[in-house]
Amino acid sequence: MHSLGVNSYRFSISWARILPKGRFGDVNPDGVAFYNALIDGLVQKGIQPFVTICHYDIPHELDERYGGWLSPEIQKDFSYFAEVCFKLFGDRIKFWTTFNQPNLSIKFSYMDGFYSPGRCSEPFGKCALGNSSIEPYIAGHNIILSHANAVSVYRNKYQGKQGGQIGIALSITWYEPFRNTTIDLLAVKRALSFGASWFLDPILLGDYPTEMREVLGQSLPKFTSKQKKRLQGTKLDFIGLNHYTTCYVKDCIFSPCEIDPVNADARTGAPFFHDVPRGMEEAVTYYKQRYNNTPTYITENGYSQASNSSMTAKDFTNDTGRITYIQGYLTSLASAIRKGADVRGYFVWSLLDDFEWNFGYTLRFGLYHVHYKTLKRTPKLSVDWYRKFLTGSLLRRKFRDESQLHKFNSY
Repeated sequence: MHSLGVNSYRFSISWARILPKGRFGDVNPDGVAFYNALIDGLVQKGIQPFVTICHYDIPHELDERYGGWLSPEIQKDFSYFAEVCFKLFGDRIKFWTTFNQPNLSIKFSYMDGFYSPGRCSEPFGKCALGNSSIEPYIAGHNIILSHANAVSVYRNKYQGKQGGQIGIALSITWYEPFRNTTIDLLAVKRALSFGASWFLDPILLGDYPTEMREVLGQSLPKFTSKQKKRLQGTKLDFIGLNHYTTCYVKDCIFSPCEIDPVNADARTGAPFFHDVPRGMEEAVTYYKQRYNNTPTYITENGYSQASNSSMTAKDFTNDTGRITYIQGYLTSLASAIRKGADVRGYFVWSLLDDFEWNFGYTLRFGLYHVHYKTLKRTPKLSVDWYRKFLTGSLLRRKFRDESQLHKFNSY
């Protein structure tokens, strides 16, 4: 990272690594030692840790005891875990995100059943347990309130002396209407409301989007007046946006539902991500307008290569597709910044090839190729490009507005 020239590194803390049994057990000293070594190593190299408290996983103990995110009990556990993190690591961490894209993790866990605990019902999927029409919104409600509680703890007990900031990161696919019709335009509004706004509206505006309430009715939980007051008192310091692609949306109330790629020819290794750079500016501008230009970080954006076990590093290192993708999205982001969007940083997903959830080792998002048996790291062509970008040589050639250059390159 130091040789690449990055000045911040985003990573998450595994809840079970710190508290294997949640608040019902002890802190694991080995887990604490692991993260202390990572954080200290980053700080020594002048790299700012940008830390996510919960990235999908929870201690299995909490699911067994009371059903995990389906129970309001987990709000106590998350507050406890967050405070442990603030105590142990907050002296060196200036940027906290409470959750990473819960709008996706909840859908995959409680609607489609792809992720643990694998709960769903037809027509969304065939799981042994679950109710796809109700459980995702119960789980999401508990995450929103858990977030608010953790922010309150940080504001009241730690932020003043530690001097950090706290926010949340959401997944944001940008949507365009499949046809220029009223019903497809309304479908776009619904898709956006059921995306990041599912979580950001309650946190920043005090309640769920109107479109969600109209579609779900009583299936969508309600906030009590006390809970709304808590949400109002815990405004975000920043929003994290994870953005990869843009899709067409076709109405699925009055006609068959469709979500299609905008540019089917601009495929990446991930079948669900296409290279559509203009979506970055459109999405950032939308959330700028909806949330009063709250300070924003692009917490994920990147390009994947399809992989199998017979391929070698040479098959991946000439990654011109990744360079084209990142350059296009950064150009689009710079346009949004020039038009007033308060974007303060950008993170490529990812530094290294990794284990991509259900896709395992079949997708490679890394700037550096990883040989999964030996763990040898090999820089791809994109490393040289990104290093030049970070030093400003590419920026000065691409963007002539020096004031915007300073703003974009100062984080």
